[in-house]
Amino acid sequence: MTDIPEIAQDLDKQIIATQQRFQKVMKARLAHMSLESKERYFAVLSVLVAKLEDSHKPLREVLQDVLFEAAPYIAQELSGS
Repeated sequence: MTDIPEIAQDLDKQIIATQQRFQKVMKARLAHMSLESKERYFAVLSVLVAKLEDSHKPLREVLQDVLFEAAPYIAQELSGS
């Protein structure tokens, strides 16, 4: 029988490790990003962090809000403008 707390604990460790990898690769990418891309990235990241700070809001709602608010910045980055 699978122990749910062990699975959750392992998943927590994997999430933390992935966040650390994310920070490392983004730090390396920043040096090669245009100012416009940095501005859009910061806008999207700021929205995500601000929404996550509301610990009472379910993750589903956080992601819906981020998707809606970040869509213009993502579209600009994808179009290269």
